Amino acid sequence: MVGNTYPYTVKDWVDDITLASKHDIDGFALNIGKEDWQIARVTECYEAASRANTARPFKLFLSLDMMSVPGATVDDALLLREHVSRFAQHPHQLKYRGQVLLSTFSGESSLFGQKDLDSAWRFVKEVVEGGDVEVHFIPAWFIDPARYPNITSMNGWPIYLTTQSPRREVHMPLLDGDLPHIKHLGGRTFMAAVSPWFFTHYGPDSWNKNWIYRGDDWLFVRRWEQLVAMRDHVDIVQLISFNDYGESHYVGPIKGAQPNSQAWVTGFPHESWLHLAGYYARAFKDGVYPPIEEDIIYMWARPHLKSAVTQDAVPRPRGWELTDDMIWVIVFAVAPAVVTLSSSDDERDAQVVDVPAGVTKLSHPVDPHGSMRAAVERNGLLVAECAPERDGFRFQERPEVYNFNVYCAMSSSR
Repeated sequence: MVGNTYPYTVKDWVDDITLASKHDIDGFALNIGKEDWQIARVTECYEAASRANTARPFKLFLSLDMMSVPGATVDDALLLREHVSRFAQHPHQLKYRGQVLLSTFSGESSLFGQKDLDSAWRFVKEVVEGGDVEVHFIPAWFIDPARYPNITSMNGWPIYLTTQSPRREVHMPLLDGDLPHIKHLGGRTFMAAVSPWFFTHYGPDSWNKNWIYRGDDWLFVRRWEQLVAMRDHVDIVQLISFNDYGESHYVGPIKGAQPNSQAWVTGFPHESWLHLAGYYARAFKDGVYPPIEEDIIYMWARPHLKSAVTQDAVPRPRGWELTDDMIWVIVFAVAPAVVTLSSSDDERDAQVVDVPAGVTKLSHPVDPHGSMRAAVERNGLLVAECAPERDGFRFQERPEVYNFNVYCAMSSSR
């Protein structure tokens, strides 16, 4: 989200690119709005990609946020040509099938003075490609997939939010939202999404976005497992997102400028998800899961019970009742081990589980008076431990505001 990078320097971009590449992310989709300063940040990002010391060339492409970028008149297409041509020949521009990859967020209502959606974006492509640029266009329009066969302007489709179940209680959903898109694309490029969480809490005096999608049941990991299994049908995976703080699905460090999301983001790190994503990204690209070489615990939980009462001026988010008061745990074990989970200060409430070698999904109920803890032992020796309480995290019995974001943690190497 370039809109959250206003104070960035080239070094900030270098740091982000280096961190992402370290965890097998190959590039950034740069979501840009209409402000001139955003293009300035994008220019610095491309410069940073040339400076960063990464194992593989780090690629970048523009994702036009059509909720912000103007798209009503013929002249508005000229701005898009300017943006695309500025970076088209850059060595770190992502080219897919030899063409400059260009995406959007929304844009189904942007007609550029034309009669319908397909005519509008065929016109945009003609204008953009008039600058000797070939474009591989994969817009994220929110339309019925059955329309795809009749839309010739797009070369593919990036699907958003298929990782979250609908706004109804669905335990262990099938995550089958990709199927109609694959069916109707007819072999065109399919960019699948994987997203760990979704919570936003803006009141009526702001953006009036206040809801949660159910992200329970180890959803992030289950979605990655699905993508690895169906990798023959997926061309690109887009991880949503590196820094979208306002919707709580960031996996990068909390830095830059927040969009007034401090109340539910500050103090809630998510970088352990980035580490976790790296394992599955490698599996997706190689077609085989990497060997487990270290005992690691990943865990996350919301800071308070879903029914907690607060003095928050913004109401409890829509969908609050759909989530469960659980700690979600992923254990990587190099060999069979014993895992102990707890959320209470009373050791008698601890859960003890024998796990095999490999990846195991576990969960444990939240005790609002405690914190989350996990330990892995083998042959009587502690081989991994995760105790976020040491960093100040405890569940809140009486929170000041509603926060359905999660605190993510992982064990450190021993």
